[in-house]
Amino acid sequence: MELSFVLLGLVVGVLVGATGVGAGSLVTPALALAGVPPAIAVGTDLAYAAVSKSAGALVHRTQRTLDLRVAGLLALGSVPAAGLTVLLLAATGAHQKSAFITGALAIALLLTALALLGGRVALASLSARYGRWIGPLRAPLTIAAGALLGVLVTVSSVGAGALAAMFLVVLYPTMPAVRIAGTDIAHAVPLTLVAGLGHFWLGTVNLGIAANLLIGSVPGIVAGSLLAGRLPDTLVRRLLAFVLLLAGTRLAAANF
Repeated sequence: MELSFVLLGLVVGVLVGATGVGAGSLVTPALALAGVPPAIAVGTDLAYAAVSKSAGALVHRTQRTLDLRVAGLLALGSVPAAGLTVLLLAATGAHQKSAFITGALAIALLLTALALLGGRVALASLSARYGRWIGPLRAPLTIAAGALLGVLVTVSSVGAGALAAMFLVVLYPTMPAVRIAGTDIAHAVPLTLVAGLGHFWLGTVNLGIAANLLIGSVPGIVAGSLLAGRLPDTLVRRLLAFVLLLAGTRLAAANF
């Protein structure tokens, strides 16, 4: 048992369960900056997230704080996109190129940080302004958003939290924050499962690290899900955004 990985899983689990936005993005850069090869960091994060987020989704389901229809629409785009992305990685060997994975991860982290800084109120206001155009296309736009997430998450393991939440706020501005968190986590389960299995097939999953992360994250995410809606959302988002900006900038500097 590696205590550092267990503690990392615990902290991230609590934040994922409580907010559903961006906390999971901490795992991959933490592993990569700790010396784990980028591809292994991505694949291991996805494998562990599929299990840990299942626990969070079950809690949100019992509390009725998720929308299965919306999660299903996202998955309708993300799951096939994840599968196709895995096949493309296998065909091109891109997953074996550290520079490619690190670059994709840095970009995903910076986008996630910007999404966190955008703020729910500002995004909802933007959505309301264009509501008459978004409304009739809400379902296909949700599927398209899922497809984009499927590609990004499979390559970098980042985006299933904050970026998915951003899309949900824009497309469903009246959905309560706690329901967005639950729907976000529920959608992440099939996405990370397919992407994680794909990385396992590619040989980029370290089961030992994943097990250590799970030891901490499963109880953490259950506890966090019970706290959903009770933590200061603005403070959590800003702190996460700051950390992700630092990690993304550091990875980008190392890569470019």
